[in-house]
Amino acid sequence: MAGHRLDEIDRKILAELQADGRMTNVELARRVGISAPPCLRRVRTLEETGFIRGFHADVNPRELGFEVAVFAMVRLHSQAETDLSAFEARCKAWPLVRECHMLNGEIDFILKCVSPDLSSFQTFLTGALTAADNVASVKTSLVIRCAKDDPGVPFEVLEDRLNRLA
Repeated sequence: MAGHRLDEIDRKILAELQADGRMTNVELARRVGISAPPCLRRVRTLEETGFIRGFHADVNPRELGFEVAVFAMVRLHSQAETDLSAFEARCKAWPLVRECHMLNGEIDFILKCVSPDLSSFQTFLTGALTAADNVASVKTSLVIRCAKDDPGVPFEVLEDRLNRLA
């Protein structure tokens, strides 16, 4: 399990930064119970080893004019690795696609898309997504509202699991 590579302080640092990535290193160090210099070294190590992928602002899409969110379930004609990789690369190039996940089962990929309006999404859907090489079918579901959108992982579940294994 990946959590074994981290000690309790590393996990506390990650949990605190996940909750508030803007806090100062001094505040972070205070919260996790160590001094600032080793705290900063630990944060840098967590970044270098890939536990921290970056720091981002949580922007409100609707406030910026992106009124439409859609999940698109995509089936491909071929699931050969080269075809899967080609589709993933295409998704990375489409600005409206914000998330792309490969699935097992009937659907090959689920995409989370945002758009200023339904017309713009429809243009993307018919002109780009369904017209893309290797796309067999696309089913879409319009998001009515979001009840939960928690980033990251539930550290309390990780801690409970580690405590049971100890």
